Amino acid sequence: MPKFVPKEVVKQAKEIDLLTYFMNNNPSELVRKGTNTYSLKSHDSVIISNGLWHRFSTHQAGKSAVDYLIKVENMTLQEAVSSVLNRNIDTYIRPQYSNENEPKTIVIPEKASTNKQVIEYLKNRGIDEEIINDCINKKIIYQENKTNNAVFLGYDNDNNIKYAGCRSTNEKRIMRDAKGSSKEYSFRMLGAEECNSLHIFESSIDLLSYATLLKNKGYDYTNQNLLSLAGVYQPSSNIEQSKVPIAVQNFLNKNTNIKDIVLHFDNDIAGRNATKAMIYALDKYNVYDIPAPYGKDINDYLCYSIGLKNRQEIDRYKMKKEQNRVPM
Repeated sequence: MPKFVPKEVVKQAKEIDLLTYFMNNNPSELVRKGTNTYSLKSHDSVIISNGLWHRFSTHQAGKSAVDYLIKVENMTLQEAVSSVLNRNIDTYIRPQYSNENEPKTIVIPEKASTNKQVIEYLKNRGIDEEIINDCINKKIIYQENKTNNAVFLGYDNDNNIKYAGCRSTNEKRIMRDAKGSSKEYSFRMLGAEECNSLHIFESSIDLLSYATLLKNKGYDYTNQNLLSLAGVYQPSSNIEQSKVPIAVQNFLNKNTNIKDIVLHFDNDIAGRNATKAMIYALDKYNVYDIPAPYGKDINDYLCYSIGLKNRQEIDRYKMKKEQNRVPM
């Protein structure tokens, strides 16, 4: 292919998303992680989900196979387009994504006879033991039988389990959603009394960390609405087209009294971009950006505040004030 690639040829190549590319050219490279989610054997930090890809180790993201080949495989534009168009675009077989709105039957992980390992894991992450036991008693956290994973549950209005997020309690940091989980019912802790505000976090651990910080400062965490997104929010490349995450939209639809929304996303590139998009998408509400003052996330800051981590361990994520706050 010549060095100059016509715009129409580039546009044609970019019609092929990354999952379609690998399914048709190198399917053995794909590792299935969930209903619509895959990773790659050669790059296990790359997650492909519903037409988008994200490389968490470098915070690179995109949609098309061309973008991936340029950003991750370091190809030139010409090489990437050539690789995608090596076969006739009309012969590509495109994957069929399951409809996220279809009714799902969740496969709930088997409960262990004890929660000892989960309790110890959460305590080592700085989470207050009283809060841990409160969650266990409310049946929103338990220990999985076979793996000893921590399982974080979400319920619908009829008290049916609709979401189960599993997180390893060892150094492997494996995270997955149970088969059939619906993210609109992701892990949350709701205020005992009517509350007009909602606090949103990327992960269950950050949510529990914030509850612990509140308790440590003498506040009653049970009066707050705390919601986890069960993973980083991937906004649209065009911020004006960004949508509200389904967990947040579901909560707001059922809690019309909410006026104030507080975002506690990570201090990395993905977290800052997600914050910008959420502020735009939630323009009907009073939205506040309050990330961790120090560290990558709320749990980092909690561990620092109670002495589990020193300042040097988390200072690499410290950001200047003008970078740390997204303009309102």
